[in-house]
Amino acid sequence: MKTSLLFLASLLSVGAAHAAETSSVKASGAWIRVLPGSLPAGGYLTLENSSDKGVAITGAASADYADAMIHKSSTETGMGRMEMVDKVPVPAKGQVAFAPGGYHVMLMQPKHPVNPGDKVVVTFTLSDGTTLPVTFTAKPANATGP
Repeated sequence: MKTSLLFLASLLSVGAAHAAETSSVKASGAWIRVLPGSLPAGGYLTLENSSDKGVAITGAASADYADAMIHKSSTETGMGRMEMVDKVPVPAKGQVAFAPGGYHVMLMQPKHPVNPGDKVVVTFTLSDGTTLPVTFTAKPANATGP
């Protein structure tokens, strides 16, 4: 009986620790634009924070690509440019969109062919220490949205 109670207590503590790791940020509309060959793919989605505290996306990784980086596209004086960013804030009770022409996940060097219709998981790291795995749907190069 004592062993059963100890086992039950252990399960509850593991469950509580796992629940604490759950992120308050949820993803929707995740898709990637696949380009030919080994060209990089761009990933887009909307992230929504349901908590009372702001959080930031601080990194990304995917088992399907050698590297994943957060970038922001912009146009200044008629010139398009893209730069890597260290973090993307997701405000408390707010959202941020990763969309063509703005923030996106740059997926570099696919480890295998990724074709339209395939699913790719990207795991985001958040500033609060949690991670958020998101399943993206691959779309053709001419796609403009989910």
